[in-house]
Amino acid sequence: MIKKRALANRDIAACILLLIAIIAWFRADIFGHELLAQISILAIFAMSLDLLTGYTGLVSLGHAAFYGVGAYATAGLAALAGWPMWAVMPTAMLLSALLAVFAGVFAVRLVGVFFIMITLAIGEMVHAFAFRSRVFGGDDGLGGVPRINFDAVGINLLDPAQFSLFTLIVAALVYFVAAHLVDSPFGRVLVGIHQNESRMRALGCPVRHYKLAAFVLAASFAGLAGSLAAQHNNFVSPELLTWTTSGEALIVVIIGGIGSLVGPAAGAAVFVMLAHHLSGITDYWMFFMGLFFVAVVLFGGDGLYGLIGRMRRALTHARR
Repeated sequence: MIKKRALANRDIAACILLLIAIIAWFRADIFGHELLAQISILAIFAMSLDLLTGYTGLVSLGHAAFYGVGAYATAGLAALAGWPMWAVMPTAMLLSALLAVFAGVFAVRLVGVFFIMITLAIGEMVHAFAFRSRVFGGDDGLGGVPRINFDAVGINLLDPAQFSLFTLIVAALVYFVAAHLVDSPFGRVLVGIHQNESRMRALGCPVRHYKLAAFVLAASFAGLAGSLAAQHNNFVSPELLTWTTSGEALIVVIIGGIGSLVGPAAGAAVFVMLAHHLSGITDYWMFFMGLFFVAVVLFGGDGLYGLIGRMRRALTHARR
């Protein structure tokens, strides 16, 4: 009963967040639509990491490798090879997933800090390849990345408003798919691995297979986010592949609430909006961002989603 109530609360929170985003879309100007697209893309990236970290218990500092592969695959196939975008986006996800299969075979054998280090190493290897690659422009990056085209049905995604709505719809679909995954028997096994891997192994569960599956699923969603980021910016660069990009996603997950899905989506909105407003006020905006992160960790250990839940329960108790 408590579990069903928690899931219902999560989905209600997701609907409220989506409603707020839709209202913001109607009220936004061109720059506002650019911010909304940025938030939606970061939300997809953060939710993909939450699937790995929050539900499976695997903390990765190399998640940007899959994000970057999705972005570079989109740039290479669309801008260089001339592929149609309807084929490019699923291919970008597939390539990110394939990288995760090869990397995950070794990574999922490790736990704790060793898993963190091997994912960091994999991420840095992919970053070094992109940085030195002449085909993809090296450290200068590669521009001219087109956006997916729906002109046949009267939708022009070159328009910031329509593209931001498209990214919002994709983010909502990713949440829907991820939520169904974590609520399924597969997701319950992942949570069991997170809580007590030794016990799950003793029960005969093929732990490595489940961890690898979670690793690949998270990578495919990250590749989708990278593909959208490449289209949004019309440009890719090795910066997308750095460990700091992975760290940014991890911070967003922590801000929003680990293991909630909707929390990282809300965390993405808070992160982008706070960075935007603070950078317009002071040159020391990163210092104040750091203070905010420290405050969230100290006073809201389970993130904004958990903090709101505690406040709601406190109000309910006070009314009684």
